[in-house]
This record gives sequence, structure tokens and C-alpha cells, in this order.
Amino acid sequence: MRSSHSSVSNGSRYSSHYALFIGLRYSFSRKRNRFTAVIALVSMLGMTLGVTSLITVLSVMNGFAGELRGRILSLVPHGYIEQLDGGISDWQALSDTIAGYPDVVAVSPYISDKVILGAGNSLRGAVLTAIDPVLEAAVSGVGDSMRVGSLDSLEQGTFNVVLGASLARALGVQLGDSVEVTVPRLTVTPLGIFPRSKRLTVSGLFEVGAQPDSYQAYVSLRAGQKLLGQRGQVDGLQLKTTDLFSAPQTLSSLALRLPDGFRATDWSQTQGSLFRAVKMEKIMVSLLLLSVVAVAAFNIVSTLVMSVAEKRSDIAVLRTMGAQAKDIMALFIAHGLGLAAVGVGAGAVLGTVLAMNVSNITLLVENLLGVKLFDPAVYFISELPSQLKWQDVAAVVCVSLLLSFIATLYPAWRASRVAPAEVLRYE
Repeated sequence: MRSSHSSVSNGSRYSSHYALFIGLRYSFSRKRNRFTAVIALVSMLGMTLGVTSLITVLSVMNGFAGELRGRILSLVPHGYIEQLDGGISDWQALSDTIAGYPDVVAVSPYISDKVILGAGNSLRGAVLTAIDPVLEAAVSGVGDSMRVGSLDSLEQGTFNVVLGASLARALGVQLGDSVEVTVPRLTVTPLGIFPRSKRLTVSGLFEVGAQPDSYQAYVSLRAGQKLLGQRGQVDGLQLKTTDLFSAPQTLSSLALRLPDGFRATDWSQTQGSLFRAVKMEKIMVSLLLLSVVAVAAFNIVSTLVMSVAEKRSDIAVLRTMGAQAKDIMALFIAHGLGLAAVGVGAGAVLGTVLAMNVSNITLLVENLLGVKLFDPAVYFISELPSQLKWQDVAAVVCVSLLLSFIATLYPAWRASRVAPAEVLRYE
């Protein structure tokens, strides 16, 4: 009984080996029907093109997401502390208390509201944020993003303002010019009720290369309290934590320690919709490009169907020699996966090379054509960013091979159903 069991297991092992060997031989044999060979080549090239495109586009989208995250989050604090029923009066004491919590690096007060800025005939909506320049420098990176002037200039004049570079261009103002700010507050005079407005002097321009450049403006805390009617109060406190990506957990634990009537929010809540939109866009583009891989994978169906018709006599001979239906099925699965593996492997290599050199390729195209493909004034970038993630490469390769495997099942099953007696009757 033991020898019988051993011979059965050896026979099963040998049958799987010869099925793999013959299947790969069918895939790369030169003695094939020319039309079948052309279809097989088209299938491999389609797989290569799809995998290359998918890896390259995913890397570029990773690069864009990284640029967006780095530029916007360099300006955005990690978290905020606000009072639910209005401003915070004794914010200095609360700031000292919060600064002593674990994982909190710096705290800064702020007042923020939407305003209208005007200069000449130009009007623009903006977000006016009143800050303490010294404390703000420890919380956000706006001080490091100053292109002209400095953040400390806000304290040098009572009503100085620092503007985003794109906002300044839209208003047509430069350093030293004046802008008229209209705030959503009303001033009651004997002549009637008028919106509150004030002339501010531009003392600096910042640029992070993202959307805040087009709407953000900063004034000193004293000026903001006068303009926005927050005498002695602030809207809230901005926080910087030890790690940006652990900030949601830090703010959640901090919220449990705050007095009643206060709430804590983190950057993923204030900016999360933008990054969720980027993530959703990446998923949708991946699905669209995956359809190219799917079409190429299912081209393998036509290749194997023709191969089964071409190899009917071979199948019959193998069956008469003792090959089982599952062996024939394994043979043609190996045949299809052999073709797919070459296409996927070539696509993975080409996609990786392109993803690592897409910026250099873009620069080469710009030099050859004599044009600037990415104008920084329009796209906030000067070159095409790319960030290759090996988990993306692995996911693309695995999904492509899975689709190819699914595509081989039906032709392989048809091959296993070939009746040897019927085929050999006419040989």
C-alpha cells in the first residue's frame, strides 16, 4: 500500500512538471501558426502597455499627492482648539496648559474670518487670519515660505498685512502698496450703518506653491482683534504635534482632557476632504487603466482558443498516454500564464524605469519642443512629480496575473474536454 501511494504521488508530481514544461514550450515555440503567434504577441504587448501605464500614472499621482500634502500642510497647523460658544478669553492660560500635554510641540492663538480685499479696481475674496508672528513660526511653515519681507513685519506696523503671492498678483499689489480690507462687521454712525473697512499696508508676500497662495492673508493679533471685533479674545489655538500623521490620535486624546465647552480638531478634518478627493481620483484612474490590462488579459482567451484548436492532436496523444483532464487544463493554464508573465514582467520593468525618470523625460521633451509644459504660475509646479511605491508595483503585477489566470480558465477547460477518440479517428 505504501509503494502504491508513493507511485501515485510521484506520478502526480511528474504530471504537473510535464504540464508546466509543455505549456511553456507552447508559449514560446517558433513552430506555431503565424496568426496565432501574432495574436499572442499582441496580447503580450497589450499587457506590457497596460502595466507600464498603470505603474507610471500611479507614481505620478503619488508624486502629486505628496507635493500637495507637503505644500498645503506646511502652512496648515496640525490641530485646532476652539470654544463651542464663542471666542476664548483667557487663551494664555489655556495655551500654557495645552503646551504641557504630551506630543504637543507648540501652541499659537489665531482669529480668522472671510473678508474682501480691494486694490484699485480689483476685488478678491480672502481669508484673513490674525496671528502672533513669533508663536506662529513655531506652529506652521508660513515664515519659511516668505518670498518678500518677513512675518515679523506684521508687528512693525499696526495695520500691516502679509499676502499670498497669487493673491497679490490678482490684486496687482507689491511690497509697500496698500489694500482695502472689508470685514463682515457693521459700523453704526449718525449717517447710517456701514460695513467695517480698513486700509492695510502690504509688508510681505509668501508662496507655498498651492491654493493658499491665492486666498490667504495674515495680520497681527492686535490688528485682527480690532478689525474683527475680538477685543481681548481669540477664535482658537493652533497646535503643532510631534508627528503630522499621528496628530489625529494626539488631538483625540487631548480632547478628553479639555474643559467642557471646548473641542479639538485635526488637519485630517479640516483638509481631509481634499486628500480624500485625491485618493478617490487615484482609485478611479487606476480602475480605468486597469481596463487596458483586462482587455490585454482577455486577449489571451482568443490566443488559447486558437491554440487549443491547433493542438487538438497533441491533446489526444497526451490523453491516450495517460494524461488526465486536470493535466491538460494545467498545461493550457501554464501556456496562458507564460505569455502573460512575459508581458507583465516587461511592463513592470518599463513602468518602474519610467516612474523613476519621468521628471527627466519631461525636461527632455520640453528642451526638444522648446516649450514649458508645466507653467508654475498655472500648475503650482515646474516639473512632473513622481513617487514610485513598490507596493503599487506589486499590486499591479498581482492583479494583472490574477486577471490573466482567470482568462485562461475557460480555454483550458475546453482543452480538457477534447475527446481523444474523436480526434484520432481522422488522423
